[in-house]
Amino acid sequence: MPLIYETQDEYGNIKVFDDGKFRLLSFAEGDEQTRIQLKTPHVLQHEYTQAMLLSLLDRTPKRVAILGLGGGALVHALTKAVSGIQITAVELRPEIVEIAKEYFRLPSSKRIQVITDDAIHYLETTQDKKVDILYTDLYQHFGMDQRVATESFLENAQRQLKASGLLVLNCWDEHQYHPELKEALTDRFNHVTALDTGCGNWVVFATNSPHDLNGKQQKEECEKLSQTLGFSLTKWLSRLENIT
Repeated sequence: MPLIYETQDEYGNIKVFDDGKFRLLSFAEGDEQTRIQLKTPHVLQHEYTQAMLLSLLDRTPKRVAILGLGGGALVHALTKAVSGIQITAVELRPEIVEIAKEYFRLPSSKRIQVITDDAIHYLETTQDKKVDILYTDLYQHFGMDQRVATESFLENAQRQLKASGLLVLNCWDEHQYHPELKEALTDRFNHVTALDTGCGNWVVFATNSPHDLNGKQQKEECEKLSQTLGFSLTKWLSRLENIT
């Protein structure tokens, strides 16, 4: 794929590629941080981000936070799927914010706030209103920010959630074999589910207010959401497992 932009900041290289159909953000060789289809940027291309939107099953969030903006693919999808949604996105690297705006068509709206800050520091110090859903997608060229898989992070995340809120974590698939993380999640939340995408990611959903849909209703809701989102959620629903 042809390179159309390249720069560097204190954290490393940043490259943008474009083949006329897709645009790609990369931090390292063979790495894809964000991929969008230019004609339909709201249709998520990475499977782990698709799986993360199981969070909309029987939920219509008014306010969400996204830790890790990248090219803004989740912002695109959420603004398309939920009318009037308010989004706060936190991104460590100022250059990434500018690239998301210029090259990845980050939606511009009074309902979308982008904060340049370390996401862990943001959670520790924020006075922002609590959110219905908190998404974490904190990755750099070296991989996942390991601070996400800690009790202190989960404590701060829960504090930023409404009582009925949902935490969505994008982790490496290896984290499903970390008993300490599972224990920290189940100690703090009474309902924790997760799925292995089969593509190297383990996506976790943690809440104290799970939906009460039966199996048939979940499938029906997935089909409706899939029509709006432009990709199938059903296969991700079938992989969801309870964490105890």
